[in-house]
Amino acid sequence: METESVRSEVSSRSRRSSRHRQHTHRSTRSSKSQRKESDNMMAPFQTSVNINPETGRDGQEVIEVQILPQDENWGENTTAVTGNTSEGSQSMEDVSNWPIEADSGLGFVCSRYFSTTIALGLSLVSFVSPLAMVVLPKLGFFPGLTDNLALQPSQRIQLLSCTAECKGILLSLAFKLVLLAIAVWAVFLRPRNAILPRIFVFRAMMLVILAVCSFSYWLFYFVQITEASKALTVGEEAMDYTSLVSYSSSFSDTLLFIHYAAVVLMEIRHLEPVYYVKVVRSPDGESRSYAIGQLSIQRAAVWVLQKYYTEFPIYNPYLEKIPISKSQRKGQGSIKFYEVDSNTNAPSGQTRSASGSVSGRRNSHNERYYEEAERARRVRKRRARLHSAAEDAFAHVRRVRLTAAGGGALGPREAAQAVFPSLARALQKYLRATRQQPRHSADSVLAHLARCLSQDASPRAFLEPFLVEGPVLSAEQESRTLQRWALVSDDLLARPLADGVEFQLRQGDVSLICTIKSLPRFSLSEEVVDPKSNRFVLRLNSETSV
Repeated sequence: METESVRSEVSSRSRRSSRHRQHTHRSTRSSKSQRKESDNMMAPFQTSVNINPETGRDGQEVIEVQILPQDENWGENTTAVTGNTSEGSQSMEDVSNWPIEADSGLGFVCSRYFSTTIALGLSLVSFVSPLAMVVLPKLGFFPGLTDNLALQPSQRIQLLSCTAECKGILLSLAFKLVLLAIAVWAVFLRPRNAILPRIFVFRAMMLVILAVCSFSYWLFYFVQITEASKALTVGEEAMDYTSLVSYSSSFSDTLLFIHYAAVVLMEIRHLEPVYYVKVVRSPDGESRSYAIGQLSIQRAAVWVLQKYYTEFPIYNPYLEKIPISKSQRKGQGSIKFYEVDSNTNAPSGQTRSASGSVSGRRNSHNERYYEEAERARRVRKRRARLHSAAEDAFAHVRRVRLTAAGGGALGPREAAQAVFPSLARALQKYLRATRQQPRHSADSVLAHLARCLSQDASPRAFLEPFLVEGPVLSAEQESRTLQRWALVSDDLLARPLADGVEFQLRQGDVSLICTIKSLPRFSLSEEVVDPKSNRFVLRLNSETSV
């Protein structure tokens, strides 16, 4: 009986080994067929160039390049294995699934230019007012001054005459208005790059002061004109034209002081750093810290967004989708849930499954560590292959003059199409390993390659967009003219920043968490060191080498 049991065990083992060999052979053949199919799918990139070396008259090698039509969907020719196994998962190459908000251009334009139009109109009225105050009496808009029957013709001429003092004041007024126009154009006449949910307090305050100042000067101007008309009717002395010019010159001086106050409050006040803001991007934990001045919460949010688009690296959502290993799937499959209140005595089988799931969780960090190390090794390997492929491709291109090349010369675009297939496979593999395929299409890569060839750039310069993580604004998905963000804060958005203030900026799955802290104050004291104390004595013993 023992012999028969041993024989049956050996026969069962042989059957399992034969089945395993057959299964391995089938899997090998299937992998080979898949590899052949992928090679056939990559064939347009490998056979689109035919190089026939010949010897020319001058002894140099002449290369003939034949360009064949290529498939534009170069990023979809290979199969990418991802960890997206759920029904709601999205493919890495499917860019259409990215959430893109609709831009309402008309509403943005109206909101953007409404307050600017009001400010520009009020500024224009205030700027023209001193000139109008000087010109209106000359044009006869106040008949009580010039058409008074009690005045002699010589008195009327003398009333509106401009003496040397009057001409000097007019010249000063003209120069002050020209300087004011240049200052307003240089500082304030620029389109707004953001729409704020609340009013800008300092801007509104300056506009109110400007409106009150213009109204007050025009009110006193009409009062003085009316009193001068009554005084001429009675026969008393009234103000002359020089007094009106001096009044207009004082108005221009007031406008200059208002502009100075606006520049200090709106442009200079926030330049001195008072706080520092720490910005953390929620999906991947990327963070930056900046020194910031005295701004309101909404203006600080705009300032943070400007820094985010120019200094933060591009967020790649596919890097967070790490493929799940087989052991993790087994561990997840063994996880079971029980109602503790209804069943206090669990069977031994349930206890074993729970303990197996716990051990799977304990070993998950080791698996994650080895998976990340393997992925980093694969990326380094494919990066080295990409460097070699780019250098080989650029080595086949040489700049020649049109007269020396004759009719066989290629343009930058044609040369890029000729050398692109030799590096397309290595570039595909690297982009797939780094999850960058949605950001780089075949047309954009060809355009970049043609630009590098026309500018005599090196292979490393060509590979820079793929190897170096650029800022957020360099991504094609972020090249929209209007970026919509939601600002969330517990405090009023028009209030200035303070220590401990927190606010959040949201756009789709990306959120920026901003925390404000006050910069410390520093106290420096001078300490004088006596030069006589800079003397030293050596302590020698038998154990030292000195």
